[in-house]
Amino acid sequence: MNKPTRRALSAVAATATLLGLAATSSTAVAVTPAASGTAAPSAAVAAERLIVGYKSGVQEARSNGVAAADAQDKAADAGQELRFERRTGTGAAVFDLGEKKSRAEVADLMAEFRGDPDVAFVEPELIAQPLAVAADPNDTDYAKQWDLFEATGGMNVPGAWPTTTGAGVTVAVIDTGYVAHSDLAGNISGGYDFISDAARARDNNGRDANPADQGDWYAVGECGTNTTPSDSSWHGTHVGGTIGAVTGNGKGIAGVAYGAKIQPVRVLGKCGGSSVDIADAITWASGGTVPGVPANPNPAKVLNLSLGGASATCPSTYQNAIDGAVSRGATVVVAAGNSNQDIAGFTPANCNNIISVASTNREGGRAFYSNFGAKVDISAPGGETRRATDTPGTVTTPENGILSTVNASKTSPTTETYKPSMGTSMAAPHIAGLAALMKAAKPSLTPAQIETAMKASARALPGTCTGGCGAGIADTAKTIAALGGTTPTDPKTFTNATAVAIPDNGAAVTSSIAVTGVTGNAPATLKVAVDIRHTYRGDLVVDLVAPDGTVRNLKAYSGSDSADNVIATYTVDASSEVANGTWKLRVQDRAAQDTGSISSWGLTF
Repeated sequence: MNKPTRRALSAVAATATLLGLAATSSTAVAVTPAASGTAAPSAAVAAERLIVGYKSGVQEARSNGVAAADAQDKAADAGQELRFERRTGTGAAVFDLGEKKSRAEVADLMAEFRGDPDVAFVEPELIAQPLAVAADPNDTDYAKQWDLFEATGGMNVPGAWPTTTGAGVTVAVIDTGYVAHSDLAGNISGGYDFISDAARARDNNGRDANPADQGDWYAVGECGTNTTPSDSSWHGTHVGGTIGAVTGNGKGIAGVAYGAKIQPVRVLGKCGGSSVDIADAITWASGGTVPGVPANPNPAKVLNLSLGGASATCPSTYQNAIDGAVSRGATVVVAAGNSNQDIAGFTPANCNNIISVASTNREGGRAFYSNFGAKVDISAPGGETRRATDTPGTVTTPENGILSTVNASKTSPTTETYKPSMGTSMAAPHIAGLAALMKAAKPSLTPAQIETAMKASARALPGTCTGGCGAGIADTAKTIAALGGTTPTDPKTFTNATAVAIPDNGAAVTSSIAVTGVTGNAPATLKVAVDIRHTYRGDLVVDLVAPDGTVRNLKAYSGSDSADNVIATYTVDASSEVANGTWKLRVQDRAAQDTGSISSWGLTF
């Protein structure tokens, strides 16, 4: 068809200057459709921006002014207005619709662009959300990092650390940014704020070099009709802590790849984040060029995206950015989503060239909220701090969540703390951490080789999975050992599930485990899993007694700790002890009025 006559470019230039953009020749590169001739067109949704990709060689791909003029003509034909805003890192044009347009209005505009043979794709800006399921247990002493080492639901991470810690690898956490935390600060490297909407960013400006998380809280109705209020999540810092928390510093938690550097790239703020900003962040983090943004001096080799939203297909905006990142050697890890639905309907988890991650619980089954399906590549611990049948907001088992670094504030940053969360957002960084370990151990690995290797070493879920959970739960030590052609020693776990009553304010009681078949001494990272049911936890003193009688205190008496139950996994340096023999858990109640019992306990060598 013939295009309508373009308006004079001088009028467009005046408009663009008002917006701070040059309506002149651009060096932007034309984009390529994700699957030329086969990709399904993006569905219309209510949106504030359109993203238009042009075919290589046409004028609109080379000139911002021509693209702006042509787009204004198309908008006029649809009875609407728009303005050229900027180019994305992959060369697509972003047009501002002035305000949020209805689905029908967006559909009309998209139809105008789709009728133009010079247009490769047109799609609405999507708003992605962090993919964690909030938990607020108030007392993080319950939870330890079962996700790293427990034989049933854990990922066998410590077994890889003698070989690799991720040193020399940068992992970009494309998320809410970073809030200061002493257990992560030593591994933070650079970063950038890609949130272009000042209101969403809460920093009174658009894109800048400061990726500080300003908080993503919002009030009732602020993020759409009937939306309920939400506290700040500190989501990016939680994700970053799982990957790269400083380890061996005598406090807090251990990161999966604690030798790696974490590069916070801020895209999510109040009410979520724009697909335009997220795509540009993917490009920049992996070393690509984004107009108006300084080059990344330290491109990441692993990108973690614990975010997403509903979309029947992967938008070209995402796919082009992902393909560019992978071509530059970056492995892109994406959370599957928390809707208990097929992953095919959620993006960017349904894009190609990524590692999509489903979430498992402490028992090694698919977490009730996790998306599933044929497009899931692998599973990792994401935790369950409550059951699907519990009242929303109820926290019943915080010790079964994923503990990581956050801030204590419900709004703007205050003091640092640790909290457990659950979600595919928590599962994805375990895989990003594994990818960093692999890249550090064997720098020549390509993204495709990293995905293939971790899938080949995954183990079947010990729990249940309906709908498809990929290759299984990732096994870190086995994966790293396979890179060098060796087979790791599987962890050995011994348990005692016979209940032992604990007398109130009485003598100490013991529960014994006979360990056999372990060669040599116990490890420096002996795991002691304890499940004690008691109505006043502070009354209890808990010790581990080695076969030779050596006592190691696991928990001291505390008169001010009124919480109930001791459900935790302790890490003990028992390398001076012969492994085989009778080990004892010794528990004493040192105050009156409360009772309980040792429910079960276990040792993992």
